[in-house]
Amino acid sequence: MSMRLRWSFRLMLGLLLMAWQACAPANSAQEGDFNARVLAAVKSMPTGGGYDGSDATKNLLPKACKVVDGQLRVDAGVARPSFCSGATYLVLLEALDTGSEALLPVRDHKDGHGVFGRWNANGPGAAKLVADLGAGVNFTSWQKARPGDFMKIWWTEAIGGRERGHLVVYLGHDARELRFWSSNLPGGYGMKSVPIEDCRRVLFTRITRPQAFSRASTLPARDPWLERMLKDDFAWNEVAEKCRVQSAAQGL
Repeated sequence: MSMRLRWSFRLMLGLLLMAWQACAPANSAQEGDFNARVLAAVKSMPTGGGYDGSDATKNLLPKACKVVDGQLRVDAGVARPSFCSGATYLVLLEALDTGSEALLPVRDHKDGHGVFGRWNANGPGAAKLVADLGAGVNFTSWQKARPGDFMKIWWTEAIGGRERGHLVVYLGHDARELRFWSSNLPGGYGMKSVPIEDCRRVLFTRITRPQAFSRASTLPARDPWLERMLKDDFAWNEVAEKCRVQSAAQGL
């Protein structure tokens, strides 16, 4: 190919790319950007520190994030030991980079109360929060998952009071293994891999409209349905309806 033809080809390719970007849906760029921001936030997090799901550990979170001069500051190193929903919430706050004090956790935060209390609830707490704010989409398809999605894993079939689960940032998977970041037993902050077959049920949450978190202060003070997750058992069909979980046939 001559020099002139190569130059013409590159010019045409550049013009086509610019045209595609101009015509792409607005939320496509926001979606990709936010997943990238989540992954950048993960890279900024400390490692180790141990895992502990006690109330005392939960009460370290308010010390790890604060609003200064209208900007949110996250220092996850203060919140060690850590636990999965607390670790992923700090990643969320770091990625949002918002100055809203409504998002800050408080001491003795109860499940289902406020923003963090929703995220921290058993079952699909994070997914329900995102659905209620209209901040993104919830889905179960492994094929549609992208690095930077949040992900709830259930190790058993139980949902709610008797469940055993884990809230993570999805990093990828192959036919055998799932890779994620969270606060994990026993080491705390870090990446981990588990066999796919260990995941009895999964729910992915992709934030496509991060600006919707600015409406967090308009949420009711408590979510009674998520409060009940601490003790009661729930069926998947009810979870799917409440969290507007997309079926495999629906596009993202």
